[in-house]
Amino acid sequence: MGGARGVGWVAAGLLLGAGACYCIYRLTRRRRRGDRGLVLRPSQSAEDLTDGSYDDVLNAEQLQKLLYLLESTEDPIIIEKALITLGNNAAFSVNQAIIRELGGIPIVGNKINHSNQSIKEKALNALNNLSVNVENQIKIKIYINQVCEDVFSGPLNSAVQLAGLRLLTNMTVTNDHQHMLHSYITDLFQVLLTGNGNTKVQVLKLLLNLSENPAMTEGLLHAQVDASFLSLYDSHVAKEILLRVLTLFQNINNCLKIEGHLAVQPTFTEGSLFFLLYGEECAQKIRALVDHDDAEVKEKEILPAAEFKQ
Repeated sequence: MGGARGVGWVAAGLLLGAGACYCIYRLTRRRRRGDRGLVLRPSQSAEDLTDGSYDDVLNAEQLQKLLYLLESTEDPIIIEKALITLGNNAAFSVNQAIIRELGGIPIVGNKINHSNQSIKEKALNALNNLSVNVENQIKIKIYINQVCEDVFSGPLNSAVQLAGLRLLTNMTVTNDHQHMLHSYITDLFQVLLTGNGNTKVQVLKLLLNLSENPAMTEGLLHAQVDASFLSLYDSHVAKEILLRVLTLFQNINNCLKIEGHLAVQPTFTEGSLFFLLYGEECAQKIRALVDHDDAEVKEKEILPAAEFKQ
């Protein structure tokens, strides 16, 4: 009897010990997995994810919650916070693909029509980060016309205008969608001439993208541009602007020389960019830059081909 009872106690002890070890294993395994960010916090709501104190990169399940919240709420404060969180997470390449696969691009894109200017800006910022992914650009391109209308009809130098220009710049890094801006080129030059320093730089970044594509050269040269454009080639102009307008001219000049591009010279009207760039006043300004204090400016030698001079 005593021996049997002893065996029973030993078996019970082993069973309890095994159970305790399994519990400890589960707890430590869960903690280790949590360290790798693989386990969600059960109590975390979608609104918790928009809290400014939440700094973690969201995973697919959390992004799905956030997109549902963005689609379902009418609260402008929550919408803005959700867009900021999505925009921040869209800066990571893996999330750019996940957000697209979850159907998030149309959800964000619909917010650029919001009457609240701050929400519109945050939506443009989120689309801007998403547009770094080439596959995302295929879905984002449907918003290009709307973004252009907002950029050129909205307040000058506004946060919305700058956010729109940044998105258009990203969308024109490749040649795929540049043709969609063809009818807005004159508007771009208007904003360039009337905007402040930050706006000028952003417009020039966009124009530089277009100027590298020979297919856009004729459209650029046909654009009606105010003669005050030539003042951007003055030696006292800020370097970040002067270097870009010189590069713009350089790119256009190079495109004109590519394998007889525009060999049959189109008729450019007076007041067009062609008349400004290839006129004597511009030539004088560029020659004067040979004595510029900055070495980078001096290096931008532009020698227009004789056949394109007026």
